[in-house]
Amino acid sequence: MSRRFIIEPRGLAPWWLKLLIPIASVIAALIIGAFFLMLTGNDWAEVYTKMLDTAFGSGRGFAETLVSATPLILTGVAAAIAFRMLVWNIGGEGQLMFGAIVAAGVGVWLTESTPAFIAIIAVILAGAVGGAFWASLAAVPKVYLGTNEIITTLMLNFIALNLMNYLVFGSFSPWRDPESTQFPQGRPIIENAGVPEFFHRLDWGLFVAIVVAVIAWFVISKTRSGFEYRIVGDSFDTARYVGIKVPKKVLGTFLASGAAAGLAGSILVAGILGKMDPRSLDLGLGFTGIIVAALARLNPIAIIPVAILMGALNNAGPALQSIGVPSATVKILQGAILIFAVAGEFLISNRVRRPDRTPQDIEVEEEAKAA
Repeated sequence: MSRRFIIEPRGLAPWWLKLLIPIASVIAALIIGAFFLMLTGNDWAEVYTKMLDTAFGSGRGFAETLVSATPLILTGVAAAIAFRMLVWNIGGEGQLMFGAIVAAGVGVWLTESTPAFIAIIAVILAGAVGGAFWASLAAVPKVYLGTNEIITTLMLNFIALNLMNYLVFGSFSPWRDPESTQFPQGRPIIENAGVPEFFHRLDWGLFVAIVVAVIAWFVISKTRSGFEYRIVGDSFDTARYVGIKVPKKVLGTFLASGAAAGLAGSILVAGILGKMDPRSLDLGLGFTGIIVAALARLNPIAIIPVAILMGALNNAGPALQSIGVPSATVKILQGAILIFAVAGEFLISNRVRRPDRTPQDIEVEEEAKAA
């Protein structure tokens, strides 16, 4: 008997399907979340209304949503840059943390006499350099020794986390505030290095993140270097055949990805945190950035609204506790969104249909009915 369904490559998917799949992924995740909430005895309509009101119902709430979205834009761009070239950089979390370490180090090393413009640029760029350096620890072995970047980037996440904790909680390093005697805290960076706020806690780091996303889109889509980058992402063999230096492209992509993640760390240090605070940096922002990139289909421009959506979920999480709902519900929704987004990618790339019926199929079916 013939197969009931066959799977075949779709080829070039229509634009409306590419738009529909991410939207359907979010809707499907919300439906699953509503089912879970009902099983646990909660009113899903009340929960979703509370989340929507917290994230967008007031100026302060919307500002907090954008504050949460800012690092997610950058970690999403970091993941998208790497994944589009089939470089599996899972180390955005560690690159963000090491970027924060370097940025905070520069922020406490500078003196108060340093002009604000120079101090802010120095701290922010230091984070990008730190993230790129941390990414290079996995990139160089990947390019020249053929190591698996998934394993190395994951392990580097834990090393960066423990290094950050050691600098504040386990030593008397320059990153630790000497005036904090009750409980160890990070040393505040100089005041001149702080990114100015303009609406509640929202600062100009948001615009830096948006500019980075736009630049990433432009370079990938509109430049010769981006064209070569897309060729490498489609096929390493084809890229080598046309004379593209694949190792150089992979290394550059890895460093750019790490720089974007490190920039997220430096903007947090120079912005809302004002210091390297391990408890406020260890929030899984690098891993959430992967969800953002997947839902945006690795498009740097689409990452911006998707990051705002994820920022809204993160912002609403603590408010759920006021109505007796665990804040972990947000993580469930984010995980469900990722699962459906990955499934949606399969449907964009492949078509599922019934096979054409042959005379033999009809004969078998008639025999089965007669029996």
